[in-house]
Amino acid sequence: MTALPSIDELARFAHRLADASGEVIRPWFRATLDVTDKGTGRAGFDPVTEADREGEVTLRRLIKATYPRHGILGEEHGHEAGEEPFTWVLDPIDGTRAFICGMPQWGTLIALNDGTRPILGVLDQPVTGERWIGHSGQAELVTSAKTTRIRTRPCADLASAVITTTHPTSYFTKPEQDAFQELAGAAKMTRFGGDCYAYALLAMGFIDLVVESALKPWDVQALIPIVEGAGGLITSWDGKDAQEGGRVVAAGDPRIHALALEVLRRVD
Repeated sequence: MTALPSIDELARFAHRLADASGEVIRPWFRATLDVTDKGTGRAGFDPVTEADREGEVTLRRLIKATYPRHGILGEEHGHEAGEEPFTWVLDPIDGTRAFICGMPQWGTLIALNDGTRPILGVLDQPVTGERWIGHSGQAELVTSAKTTRIRTRPCADLASAVITTTHPTSYFTKPEQDAFQELAGAAKMTRFGGDCYAYALLAMGFIDLVVESALKPWDVQALIPIVEGAGGLITSWDGKDAQEGGRVVAAGDPRIHALALEVLRRVD
């Protein structure tokens, strides 16, 4: 029987994955791109580019070569079941809208799920040279200069909170939008357009609350170990497991999380 890889070995491999995908994706940023619209849901325009597809192909190829018995779930190329419980959950470019506009608020998301939950998560921004990794109850920001442990910040009430969502209307139903606006109206400041980058900023203590809807598993699984490893919480709007996506709320402080749930739980 083959021994299971250690979490440290898996984390080293996740760094290799991020390095490899970054080499593929980086040259496409702020370059001329063919953009395909795959939108069918409430968000309307849902762009995908060659950078998305080729980035995921690169990740899949390396996973299959290194851990051929592991499963893979990716946004662009679907699900391949594995022979072991481990599944790599991939989003080569989370924030494709920002990517095609030349804005840096996007990232490559790489998660490893052990069959019950995501145990390892990486958010890589290959243009800015920032990489966040979370596992084993810790989270770090990795740059070429140094590796730094990161923590969320205390925030006890909405009046002190910075709140964000990717878009105030596109991904929300009307009741969801109303709930977000209730929270935003009570907050100190509201920002839009962060995609996955907003969760990294929450984990670093710059944002207090991220509220999203209509997420997929590949949108959120890598972010869970990062946010939780930094001391935050990330759940569904009713306080349950968020790994399947849907309505998701991330908070840097349990107190602000509880206040947000009081509002979000009322949405049918």
